[in-house]
Amino acid sequence: MKGKKWLALFAAAALVVSAAGCGGTGGSAADETDTQEQAGETAEEESGDTAIVLSDAAKNHADDGEEIIGISMPAEHLPRWNQDGNYLKKNFEDAGYTVDIKWADNKIDTQRQDIHDLVNDGVDILLIAAVKGTELNDVLAEAKAAEIPVIAYDRIIDSDSVEYYVSFDNDMVGQLEGEHIRDMLDLENAGDKTYNMEIVSGDSNDKNADGYYNGAMGVLQPYLDSGTLQVPSGETGYHETETFQWSTEKANERMTNILTSYYADGTQLDAVLCANDTAAIGVADAIRDSYSGDNQVLLTGQDGDVDNLKNIMDGRQTMTVYKCLPHETQAMYDVTVAFMNGEEIGPDLIQTAGWDFDVVYADDRYSNGTDYMKSFLLTPLTITKDNLIEELVDTGFYTMNDDGTFTVAE
Repeated sequence: MKGKKWLALFAAAALVVSAAGCGGTGGSAADETDTQEQAGETAEEESGDTAIVLSDAAKNHADDGEEIIGISMPAEHLPRWNQDGNYLKKNFEDAGYTVDIKWADNKIDTQRQDIHDLVNDGVDILLIAAVKGTELNDVLAEAKAAEIPVIAYDRIIDSDSVEYYVSFDNDMVGQLEGEHIRDMLDLENAGDKTYNMEIVSGDSNDKNADGYYNGAMGVLQPYLDSGTLQVPSGETGYHETETFQWSTEKANERMTNILTSYYADGTQLDAVLCANDTAAIGVADAIRDSYSGDNQVLLTGQDGDVDNLKNIMDGRQTMTVYKCLPHETQAMYDVTVAFMNGEEIGPDLIQTAGWDFDVVYADDRYSNGTDYMKSFLLTPLTITKDNLIEELVDTGFYTMNDDGTFTVAE
């Protein structure tokens, strides 16, 4: 087992704290009965106050002879998170760590319960990709009470329990999508010509969706302001264009309504700025079923899901922003192990880890709600039909099957 020098960083934390940030100023665990402690109960509400009571496993995780990595992922059924979770699990298990991974079915309450269970099962560190990063404060107070450090993976978490963040540059993802539409329509040289676009944003529960929207609109807003780009539906704001849970079905329903309401008279749709690949599947199907125009509609996405890669090759989607998950999970692994070994976490880690992919270190861009997090931000890549095989298949990340479908490489 590796050393636990990192626990010194948390020596000042009390094992039992009042969860003031959760709306209360309750008493300590010392005020609970012995029976409650023996049963491992974890929280008791009294007169609106919440006191954190930790299980024996949570209290003694540092001395139990194991180093357990606790991982909380949003959903196993979504290809993106399934890959992330299994890549992380394999990396740590190959290195001899015990891994406890839980999947939240994209439900906030389920993830809160998952994290609560991981804490009280006595994990030594928590790696969390949040369903909704603003709704974990109270359960992360339990982790803080147990001196269990937390690293945010891919999505921002608003909690002072989180000091480190590993992700792709979310603003750049949106920027790349916006640049694709700008360049493919040659908006800079449009003159008096106008183009019609619709916007399908992500889920506002996911704070990364903010960065994506702002990055894309930073590129496209000048053309909207000048009238070169027009949105016949009139829906351009972040919240009015959002897609709950990034849902294929929700995106399909909304785009179908837009097409039948604003394009049934022959109006041409030139582009759809779409936040990610799961939503883009729904948009592509709506265009196929409900759009009467014969032009190829520019359609963006992100993640490089296998069904979307097939759609790109078939001309039903024009691009996706690829975020190489093996690289992101490798970065998360290296940051985690360096932290657990008591090493300094900063820009030098990019060199010492020996990463052969582009990563930027920042400590002034992403906030946990209280302070800026130390962040490692990977660089995403635009994928189109022209470079898909070279960048994704020839590099070994995907295999292309005889029927034109794609499979994530083992």
